[in-house]
Amino acid sequence: MTVATERLSANHWPGLDVVPSGPRSRFSARIARRLFIGAVGRLDVTVVCGDDTWGRGGPVMVIHRPEEFFLRIGRHQLIGFGEAYLTGAWDAEDLGGFLQVLAAEMADLVPASLQKFRAVVAKRPPRTQRSSTKNSRSNIAHHYDLSNDLFRLFLDPTLTYSSALFEGDPHAAPAAALEEAQGRKIERLLDEAGVGPGSRVLEIGSGWGELCIRAARRGATTTSLTLSVEQKALADERIAEAAEREGWDPRACSIEICDYRDVVGRFDAVVSVEMIEAVGWQYWPAYFETIDRVLAPGGRVAIQAITMPHDRMLATRNTYTWINKYIFPGGFLPSVQVVDEITREHTALRMRPAYSMGQHYARTLQLWNEAFLAASSRVLELGFDETFLRMWHFYLEYSRAGFASGYIDVNQLTFTRDPA
Repeated sequence: MTVATERLSANHWPGLDVVPSGPRSRFSARIARRLFIGAVGRLDVTVVCGDDTWGRGGPVMVIHRPEEFFLRIGRHQLIGFGEAYLTGAWDAEDLGGFLQVLAAEMADLVPASLQKFRAVVAKRPPRTQRSSTKNSRSNIAHHYDLSNDLFRLFLDPTLTYSSALFEGDPHAAPAAALEEAQGRKIERLLDEAGVGPGSRVLEIGSGWGELCIRAARRGATTTSLTLSVEQKALADERIAEAAEREGWDPRACSIEICDYRDVVGRFDAVVSVEMIEAVGWQYWPAYFETIDRVLAPGGRVAIQAITMPHDRMLATRNTYTWINKYIFPGGFLPSVQVVDEITREHTALRMRPAYSMGQHYARTLQLWNEAFLAASSRVLELGFDETFLRMWHFYLEYSRAGFASGYIDVNQLTFTRDPA
């Protein structure tokens, strides 16, 4: 059992067993109840709470323990909403469908007259999760060092943990198409970065080595950075196996435990797949300045980034979220606009038109969730508990709802250096 697994096993869920109490919590719960009923009353959902039913009809949510539910969201807002799901205070048979309706109206769930109090009510991210050089390794380990065996249970054979790119309508794609769709996504990024024979490639965020392997097949050499010890171990193993099987030099791929800020060298191409989300908004300039610094003349950059609308990014960048607390400490999503602004202000990189593929991520997450649920008993055998099962299911469906509703998106972004 890994250190991360031990942290998430039974009896390692601090705070979940304590329902908020006291006069302040009861007062907040009454307000939360009124706001919640008002919000769902405008939505195409059905919320069953004892003898009461709210909403205009649609995916069903059942509140099993109303007092706990409203105490949690009253005191901890959206974090409390997610925690109430973890404890079983509420449930939904079609969890993703229910969350999708909420996500589509996310900006307006709280009345506009009350949104000005966000800064007062919403919790700020703890400084210990800020993605500095001091904190980044522990932030990454929290998620990616959980267990390689866990990720193997629900990812496709390429072990690619990012949005796939399906052919045609992604919602019609069968589960068997996922592996090919992941390869298609990677190949498009490598094409955009101009990776070919002799290319010197920097990959920021290794995953489990699939992009590195595919770059090697093109005759490129890749330096791939990660802060996850677990990922490096398995990526090295997969690279060695692929090189022996396919007859190329395994030295074409070098997986290094290294913070992106510390990288040295010159590279003809820089690629990064869904890593910018872990950078933290305070460090986005440093991220792109690093890329600009190591990019050789004539080089190209291709990044796959999960993004959110610019106005929502500005409104929420100092908000501590359920995802931050339980899934990705220190993470935050950029907007396409802010990426363009930062690269123009801090670098000579210039962004080409974005390639949006959000609905492809919705389908990817749906397939991952189905595979995860089918492997529930094996997850428990790895040492995780029932609370973890609910947490991971909520995370995958919460994420899918964001993409399916259009509240968040994923884009492939290509950059070249300003010739001036």
